[in-house]
Formats: sequence, C-alpha cells, structure tokens
Amino acid sequence: MRHSACIAVSGLLVLVCAPAPASDWPVMRGSPDNRGVAADVLSPPLRRAWTFEAGGPVEGTAAIVGGTVYIGTMRGKLHAIRLADGKRRWTFASRDAFSASPCVSNGMVYIGDEGGAFYALDAATGKPRWRKAADDRIISSAAPGPGVILVGSYDNHLYCFRRSDGKRLWAFQADAQVHCTPCVVGSGVVIAGCDGKVRCISVKTGRQTASATVDANFGAPPAALGGTVLVGSLSGVYLRMRLSDGHLLWQVREKEDGAACYAGAAIQGDTAIFASRSCRVFRVDTRNGRPVWTYRTKGQVNSSPVISGSTVYVGSDEGNLYALDLASGRLKWRFAAGAEIKGSPAIGSGRLVIGSGDGAVYCFTVGESGRARDRR
Repeated sequence: MRHSACIAVSGLLVLVCAPAPASDWPVMRGSPDNRGVAADVLSPPLRRAWTFEAGGPVEGTAAIVGGTVYIGTMRGKLHAIRLADGKRRWTFASRDAFSASPCVSNGMVYIGDEGGAFYALDAATGKPRWRKAADDRIISSAAPGPGVILVGSYDNHLYCFRRSDGKRLWAFQADAQVHCTPCVVGSGVVIAGCDGKVRCISVKTGRQTASATVDANFGAPPAALGGTVLVGSLSGVYLRMRLSDGHLLWQVREKEDGAACYAGAAIQGDTAIFASRSCRVFRVDTRNGRPVWTYRTKGQVNSSPVISGSTVYVGSDEGNLYALDLASGRLKWRFAAGAEIKGSPAIGSGRLVIGSGDGAVYCFTVGESGRARDRR
C-alpha cells in the first residue's frame, strides 16, 4: 500500500499524494495537480486501435479508469466506452452541452454542463447519485480533494462539495468567471480566473491564503511544481507563482500575433510545455521562463499538451494530433483527424484517447508498422 508524505516548501505545507495507478488517467490533466505527465510511455508512431462515433462534437478530455473511457459531447451526452475495443458501456444524457472533462474518483464520475448542472454518476452504470446546480454554466473540469470535489462556474464561484452526498461545504466567490480546472496541491486549491487573479485557497476552509494579480484573464488550468504553479493567460502572459505568498517568480509575455493561452501546461522538472492560439507549441525553462524551442502548427492550439516519456502529444484546430520530441521539438509523428481537435490527449493502459470536433473519439496504441491511418 502506498502512503502520502508531507514536506514543507517555502513555508507552505505540501501534501505529496501517492499517484493514481499507472494504468489510469482519471482527471483532465492526469492528476489533480494538473501536471499533464503520463505514467505510461507511448513512443510514436502510434496505431489507431478503434474509433467511436460519439454523436456530437467533443471538446473535453477523456478520463481512462479501470479499462473504461469516459468522455462527453457538446450535445449533452456522456459516454462510457470499453478501452479494449471501443464498445459503448452506457450513455448518460443531459439537457446541456458537456464542454468540461469528466473526473473519475472512487467509483463515481463528476462532471458539470453548460446549463450549470453538476452531476455525480455511478461509474459502473451511469446512474445519477446526486446533482447540484450553479447559477451559470460550468466549463471547469472537476478536481478531487480529500473527501471532496472542487469545480468552478461562470457564476464567479469555486465550489467544494462533499463527494459522498454532494453537500456544499463552501463556495469561494471570485471577481469574475471561474473557467479553469482547479489545481489541487496538498491542502490548497489554486484557480486562475477571468478576474486576472491567481489564487490559492484552503480546501478545508474555502479561505484565500495567497494571490497574485496579473493584467490578463485566465482560462487555462494552473499546473503545480514544487510549491509553485505555472499558467498562461488569454493575453499571452505566462508566469510562475509561489503558493506560500503569491510572489511571481517570473512573468513573460508572448509577442506572436494571436497570442492567447487556453491550454494547460505540461510540466516535468525544469521543462514546461505551453500551447497557444498563436499556432505554437513551445517549451520553456521552468526556472526562468526562457524559451527552449518552438513548434509551429497550422491552426490554433487549444489542446493541452501531455508528456509521455520523451514525447509531447498535443492536438490542434487544423485537425492534427502531433507527437513532438520533448528535447528538441522535432516532429516525430502526426495523425490527421476529420475535424479540429480542441480536447487534450488522455494516456493510460498503454493507450492514447482523444476526441475531435466531428464527434470521433480515437484510441491509439503503439504501432507496429509505424503509421496511424486517417479515419475514412
């Protein structure tokens, strides 16, 4: 049995939790700290194992837990699909779109819709266990904390619900919409909001413990690294903030046309991989924000990159799934989907799953012949 350990970083108590099993990808960025790093190493080229027709555009990221893929559509359907062969297990229907990604924890699936409903569903059957309502739409993907589930809403609140029965334990009010997926770091949860503030909030009390104000709005999920978080803004500002006191260790601004970061960073040691609507995927040094390499795509990149071994996987609006070399940014492999890819890769059990704007959900495994074929 794995155990958690506590360490102190710059005066902040950080709970280092045992990671999810290597076979799972239970939340949008793989883990509640939003680092976007896969335990499974998938080396390209990949082979397409199956395609599932979801019946509506897919903008969220899949969850992979216990041999099942969970993924929502913009037509209000949440599908549970067998990872082995792409066959449907069950489908839950809502009245409103699911642009958020599902969060799977302790046999439950948590997800909000654009009508403001937040659902807790039985992961095995899809049957609702409880439902809560926000006063505006939910784009934020939920994140688990100790015995709780956290989710943001366009009603300017970050909500904390008890997982077992949905009791609201607290609601933190920001100055504008909470679009991002929360980042859970030990006893704190971090949000970057449309009010231009990056905030650290106590999971236990719902009180703010530190913050930084930036001349920018945020939609991307913050990602944790050693008592700090990294996040990019919708005006192309990228930063690293210390959680103990809100101090900005560095802040850089993208100078490209169309600069805007909607995607979460993938972080591993001194490496952070960002993506931008300026049609770029780029690596920076986490110590100072200095650029290391840039890969230019043919469309905006709203998909959050994922690191798997020595490879970065990321989708783009022109419809390509890219595999880039982590060290150099060189293109290793590419798959052309039938439509734009706004969702992010999910990697678990030796598979990569990603959805596209025409409703196709693709599952890839390591290829023998070296080429994944386009869907016909």
